[in-house]
Amino acid sequence: MTPTRLPAWQALAAHHATAQSFRLKDLFRQDPQRFARFSLSLDDLLLDASKHLVSAETMSLLTALAEQARLPAQIEAMFRGDKINATEGRAALHTALRGDTGARVDGEPVAPRVQGVLRKMRALAEGVRDGGIAGQTGRRFTHVVNIGIGGSDLGPLMACEALRPYADGRLTCRFVSNVDGAHLATALEGLDPETTLILAASKTFTTQETLANARSARQWLTASLGEAAVARHFVALSANYAEAARFGIPAERVLEFWDWVGGRYSLWSAIGCSVALYIGMDRFEEMLAGARSMDQHFRTAPPERNLPVVLGLLGIWNTNFLGAESRAVLPYDQRLARFPAYLQQLEMESNGKRVARDGTPLDYATSPVVWGEPGTNGQHAFFQLLHQGTQLIPADFIAAARSPYALDGHHELLLSNFFAQSEALMLGKDEAQVRAELQAQGLGEAAIAALLPHKVFPGNRPSTSILFRELNPRTLGLLIALYEHKVFVEGAIWNINSFDQWGVELGKALAGKILPELSGPQPATGHDASTNGLINHYKRLR
Repeated sequence: MTPTRLPAWQALAAHHATAQSFRLKDLFRQDPQRFARFSLSLDDLLLDASKHLVSAETMSLLTALAEQARLPAQIEAMFRGDKINATEGRAALHTALRGDTGARVDGEPVAPRVQGVLRKMRALAEGVRDGGIAGQTGRRFTHVVNIGIGGSDLGPLMACEALRPYADGRLTCRFVSNVDGAHLATALEGLDPETTLILAASKTFTTQETLANARSARQWLTASLGEAAVARHFVALSANYAEAARFGIPAERVLEFWDWVGGRYSLWSAIGCSVALYIGMDRFEEMLAGARSMDQHFRTAPPERNLPVVLGLLGIWNTNFLGAESRAVLPYDQRLARFPAYLQQLEMESNGKRVARDGTPLDYATSPVVWGEPGTNGQHAFFQLLHQGTQLIPADFIAAARSPYALDGHHELLLSNFFAQSEALMLGKDEAQVRAELQAQGLGEAAIAALLPHKVFPGNRPSTSILFRELNPRTLGLLIALYEHKVFVEGAIWNINSFDQWGVELGKALAGKILPELSGPQPATGHDASTNGLINHYKRLR
């Protein structure tokens, strides 16, 4: 299935000629009910798509595209447990981690295995938090260090920061991902080995960066407490019991997850152990429940009222028809500071592909570059580009109506910017408005002529606004699952495999060849001239 050959795609290409004349100001003026028509909600989460460069006809054609691309059937295949990750021969069943009891892999139900791990997680989290599970010397754990990389780091780190108000102070979590020794050394700084629990998060328990950090953390621990402490102070989040045992971690301290859980979708699995330790297992299960609610909505809601489907279709429109090559994610909530980075992996590792499912090269764009920072910081950094740059960059604005931090006037000031920035991107400021402002300041015609082009804002920049009552575990689950399924929608229409990530392998393989060359005295000669030169210059500097 080549999407560009579908009738709806070709109709959208023809429709684009009309859409090029769309002005958001005019669309709102022509339809006073536009906000109501283009807004969707689930629970208390509202998604406002009215500030996109689309009409009712655009959305109708996009919905037809989804139908012609067999999106409903592809959604069912994922939930059913079909091996939709064809290049690795795996299912993609992260939804089963959230309570989909009907999912099966190779004919076997997965729910009993999922529930077994959740029970094991609960026993560990409650034992550590209550002091029943203690360290080698009998002292309670006060700190958790999560060692992982990619999804084994970005997911739990993002969730712990987002849900900080729900932590009760019993445990402090630190995260280590980078093999740069500075990351581990900084994370362990000031910690007492007697009261530190270390989570080694790697599905295979062979991930190079994670194992290097875990071994160094092991040395730090055993230097103080001896080898016997490893079994009490380490937990493995892994499918590889044998490698964990060789490391010194017994089976009862291994929390399993499976090859049908992709790393960037693994927060819902044992990888979320740090979150359960930090905020308690009950709160972690509230996050699962929020995601499960979005799963059910995604599976059953009609396409035109389906939040992930609409968000994904807008992504297709912006990328493939309006030519947007990047998208900004702008959470107006400091607790979501790591959410843009989380979505970077989710979207670009999933959909940053150049071939279709059958291996044929693509002649159309796939994933845009995803980036962003919290508002209002971004307003003083890159919003200049959003407002007056030469590129069309759609933006996602995300905010909570309530804040747990009762600092007088702060949240209202934050939200005034949240509302104003999407409005400013839409409206812009034309020459007549700028001229009137400059004349009101008393400037002469020469000064006005010089300043006027610099103060014009083109406007007509598309954005999505997502607003919910408060950022709690359930809402975070809803929000993450919304974007997970949005990525699936885009990948399904682009006819790519959103669940493999072969692009990360080549650099790792070459690093493995280079590593032994860095310690020997002989100059490097087996690479291109640039790489040889860099390695040899490193040796001289060392």
